[in-house]
Amino acid sequence: MIKIAFYDTKPYDIPSFEKLGKERGIEFKYFDSKLNIDTVALAKGFDGVCVFVNDNVNKEVINKLYEQGIKLIVLRCAGFNNVDVKAAFGKIHVYRVPAYSPYAVAEHAAALLLTINRRIHKAYIRTRDYNFSLNDLAGVDLYGKTMGIVGTGKIGQIFINICKGFGMHVIAYDKYPNPNLDIEYVELEELFRKSDFISLHCPLSDENRHMINKETIGFMKKGVGIINTSRGGLINAQDLLDGIKARKIGFACLDVYEEESDIFFQDKSGHILDDDILRSLISMPNVIITSHQAFLTEEALYNIADTTTQNILDFFAPDYKDNKNELCYQCGHQNNCKKSRKEKCF
Repeated sequence: MIKIAFYDTKPYDIPSFEKLGKERGIEFKYFDSKLNIDTVALAKGFDGVCVFVNDNVNKEVINKLYEQGIKLIVLRCAGFNNVDVKAAFGKIHVYRVPAYSPYAVAEHAAALLLTINRRIHKAYIRTRDYNFSLNDLAGVDLYGKTMGIVGTGKIGQIFINICKGFGMHVIAYDKYPNPNLDIEYVELEELFRKSDFISLHCPLSDENRHMINKETIGFMKKGVGIINTSRGGLINAQDLLDGIKARKIGFACLDVYEEESDIFFQDKSGHILDDDILRSLISMPNVIITSHQAFLTEEALYNIADTTTQNILDFFAPDYKDNKNELCYQCGHQNNCKKSRKEKCF
């Protein structure tokens, strides 16, 4: 029986993982705590750890895991900016779930756009109080507007199709343009200048951290709308707030936030929120914030558990050959494997 320490557990995680774990000979021990240097000792005696987006898998944590005999880190998500893959190389293998339901995330981005544009959230609150006034509820037609999409991976491609379905003009930027897509690629600055709305669908890296900042906001149209369902660190939150206050940014829809790790996925309703920037953003009438829920569909939860448990089985299989979901800092990008993904990274 393979034993895995499961960190940052939420109630919706357990059913699929428990079902597939029993079927595939994997025993999960569920911990509410996030993985960090203070909780790493909980993993002692296990074969591997399963982590999520806000677990802190830095060099110090990796070294402690290695000392405890941990062989495998499996992420139940696509993003891996919270894992020091360079520190893990040669010690612990790291796997992720590259795609669980790109439709879920793309559809959530569209839902945020529609909600804030047509003031659906405000109309809902009004009618609950029997207020049927239409004052201040006017939106704009999406038809004919320009959507700038940053990142044209699986999620970005689905969102492109959604936007085209609305009759929008779509332009895109990607560090690695896909020649097979029927899309107009432009440089990032041009995308910022031309777009009525901007939606982020790219992973976070040192290179693109705070790609939306005071300078790049200055390039944008007055009244631009910004949607982020990717990673909070892509946006400098203080600069975003300043742009909203200056009426440069027309609206912001955020499913992620740079300092979300101690806030999102928790009930903070009985507490004073210490984060002044987040508190200010929430108070803005033209901002919608959801707590990293874009992935949260029944299909996605099952697919996450399915891929994660299969990653565990593949790693521990004696005749292991395929490492398509393994992460290695030497690759730089998952699709550029020096070993053609025919064997383990080390």
